[in-house]
Amino acid sequence: MPPDPAPHADTAASWRRFAGLLLGAAGLLGLLVLAFVTALDPYGLRAGPERAPGAIMDLNQRFMYPQVVRGGTYDSAVFGTSTARLLDPQGLDRAFGGRFANLAMNAATPWEQTQLARLFLTRAPAKAVLFGLDAPWCEANADVRRLTFRAFPPWLYREPLAWTAFLHQWNQQSVEIAGRALLHRLGRMPARIRGDGYEVFTPPESHYDAARAAAHIHGDAPTPEVPAPEGDPATPALPWLDELLGLVPADALKIVAFMPVNVAAQPRPGSAGAAREAVCKARAAEIANRRGATLVDFRIPSVVTRDDANYWDALHYRLPIAARIVSGLRRAVDERRDDPDGFYRVLATPRAAEH
Repeated sequence: MPPDPAPHADTAASWRRFAGLLLGAAGLLGLLVLAFVTALDPYGLRAGPERAPGAIMDLNQRFMYPQVVRGGTYDSAVFGTSTARLLDPQGLDRAFGGRFANLAMNAATPWEQTQLARLFLTRAPAKAVLFGLDAPWCEANADVRRLTFRAFPPWLYREPLAWTAFLHQWNQQSVEIAGRALLHRLGRMPARIRGDGYEVFTPPESHYDAARAAAHIHGDAPTPEVPAPEGDPATPALPWLDELLGLVPADALKIVAFMPVNVAAQPRPGSAGAAREAVCKARAAEIANRRGATLVDFRIPSVVTRDDANYWDALHYRLPIAARIVSGLRRAVDERRDDPDGFYRVLATPRAAEH
């Protein structure tokens, strides 16, 4: 007598129901997660003049700063790397007027800085901009080495945002940041940094250890030599700077500054790296002159950069130096000449009609 097929049919039907329920539950959970992230809006996709951005809760500034721009609170901004992050927007407000945000990002490549600056400059007329330049702006491969190991979300930098931006938040990282945003709203977690992008990321000044700093400066300093091919060195990032300055209104304040790293991180005089840097600075000065910008060069051997006691490591100066940079920039814009104490050189100034 053949076996009864009914038990097998019942088993198959049970498995189909189980699989359907499992898939349905997974789909529902996924939609709930997406709704949770969308409601908390951790990256400020809905930020705008009528809706303030949320608190900055992510460690990666590349995900956080677009909402600072979209919020529309700030009409002036600083762009650069960690060598510009200690410039306090409130000090810049007092020095230059306007409402500054510090949008410098740790180890940001020139390309990454350009994406953020373009977003800022194309949304509304700027009152003032400050571009803090470092060695990567002079490198021959800056147009190739566009990203670092840190994640960069190009979808956050599109203007206007595509509707698919909400789907880009459908991941574990976004859920974690949304959870932090919820805890912040409930008063259980402080914001990572100030809403204008400013953070004192160096240790407290009371913890400064000169011997340890010297060991970092001379033991961990990046190699200052930049390979230079024979002939005219390429500086592919500088046209991006030219383009960005062209987006700034003619009557706005435009400042470009090579930041003051310790002499241990500067190329040795007479080296190929020094020759490349000199060409780069000269080209940056040509761009600044043409665009009506002030170009200030702090990246020189000076009373500040030769003194290890001014630094935590070869790249990062101490807080009093940050305040000195702001006052130096104000003086350079006003006096349009080199610092008498040798802290900086003025390589370009606006023509009188543009100043």
